[in-house]
Amino acid sequence: MKYANPILVFVDVQEKLNNVIHDKDDLIPRLEKLLKGLELLNVPVLWLEQYPKGLGTTVESLKEILKAGGNEPIVKNTFSAWGSMEFQEQLKESGADHILLAGMESHICVFQTARDLLLENYDVDVIVDCVSSRTKENKDLGIDRMIGYGAGTTGLESLLFELLETAEHPKFKDISRLIK
Repeated sequence: MKYANPILVFVDVQEKLNNVIHDKDDLIPRLEKLLKGLELLNVPVLWLEQYPKGLGTTVESLKEILKAGGNEPIVKNTFSAWGSMEFQEQLKESGADHILLAGMESHICVFQTARDLLLENYDVDVIVDCVSSRTKENKDLGIDRMIGYGAGTTGLESLLFELLETAEHPKFKDISRLIK
């Protein structure tokens, strides 16, 4: 299985960024499905917030799902999550070796996090329909740059079904209902 020991790194989906983000009306519902699906499949999450005093906290509907799953945000001031010692410690403690990335903005914080994780020899996949930036051009630039550093790509539905592997998985029906 490709995702033997995955973890989601959920990057900076905060109110003030969301107000200006490209495709926000589709992005937030996809992120809700992602978080719910990964919770069903017991995939852990590292939840990040960039300078919440200035950018606000995580979008409320997403915050509710994350908190219900027992998560708390890691507050950071560096664009790359790797610049946070708390993030590094929690990632190492998780034992995860495959990073799934979702969040904002793909050309800044998501990109720099991917780059640094790749340089630290983690496997990284960006969930391309679960990232965005203020413009489509910057979203695409971020994804292209992550691929250039060696990140893989996937999409929400592809990821969830790849994690299931088979229709015989006990959570297959739950995931199927979630994505419809």
